[in-house]
Amino acid sequence: MDNANEMKLELNSIAQNESFARIVVAAFMSTTNPTLEEVLDVKTAVSEAVTNSIIHGYERGVGKIEIYARVVDRSLYLEITDYGRGIDNVEKAMEPLYTTKPEQDRSGMGFSFMEAMMNKIEVISKPEKGTKVKMWKEIGEESHLLD
Repeated sequence: MDNANEMKLELNSIAQNESFARIVVAAFMSTTNPTLEEVLDVKTAVSEAVTNSIIHGYERGVGKIEIYARVVDRSLYLEITDYGRGIDNVEKAMEPLYTTKPEQDRSGMGFSFMEAMMNKIEVISKPEKGTKVKMWKEIGEESHLLD
């Protein structure tokens, strides 16, 4: 048996739940003894993924966002899933400054921020089925931004 710890959270895709999601994941990862910078990195990545689900996944409707987190030793794995409109072209969506909502002053940097804050991200999406963002963070490693 490994020393893994897991949690699942389901919440409505409303703006008020973005900060709640960040806090829950930050509290959950506390067993890894992260630095403040590592906590802020993860909170930013979670915020971007949840906000994408709210703004793009469900647009003006309300749906469910699921957050799954797993910690093994000092490794954090996250999945943030919505069942909204999905992404037509994931590769294009992950390009810096690309946005489908310029009229809402969206910067198009969400995926770029997630990539910068985490060790690895993977995005799986199907149009009209939803999107799953998988993210990994090794706690206690030298910052990957300095590579």
